[in-house]
Amino acid sequence: MRIITGSARGVKLETLEGENTRPTLEKVKEAVFSMIQFELEDATFLDLFAGSGQMGLEALSRGAGTAVFVENNPEAMAIVKKNAHKTRLYDRAKFSGGDYADYLKQAKGRYTFDIIYLDPPYKDGSIPDILKKIAEYGVVSPNGKVICESEDDVEYSADGFECERHKKYGRAYITLLRKKQEDVL
Repeated sequence: MRIITGSARGVKLETLEGENTRPTLEKVKEAVFSMIQFELEDATFLDLFAGSGQMGLEALSRGAGTAVFVENNPEAMAIVKKNAHKTRLYDRAKFSGGDYADYLKQAKGRYTFDIIYLDPPYKDGSIPDILKKIAEYGVVSPNGKVICESEDDVEYSADGFECERHKKYGRAYITLLRKKQEDVL
């Protein structure tokens, strides 16, 4: 696993051993970043379920202004921080250990993100609840996007969002949601 392009291009990332995290495949990562390539410059990126941090670090490497990494596994969070140092992107990264729901609740009224990446454990069924919280707490910027990765062929949705793309990449399905334009003032 490595950073594909940008300032940290080619840097190999570490990942937590075992079954506790499942890194996003490189072809899926490439597809995701092709979808959002023109929206990354100076963007605020939220990497929920950060794992190794590869998605947020890829965003930073490609020009995102800041990335917040949320991870409840302390060992995985240590890997995220190590990878942030290794890529020399640590100064533009913020870290939050703990549950995604707690983080989103704390972010309400304080932070908004241009791009939110959701990659919860496959089969846990939490994406609809996460999307509901994201919409309820208003943590997406007016032109923001939410990207969901899962192994289910479900075109996810939430109030205030519409599906821009839903596609299968190997085992993973990617759903790209954008804030509805009538909701953007």
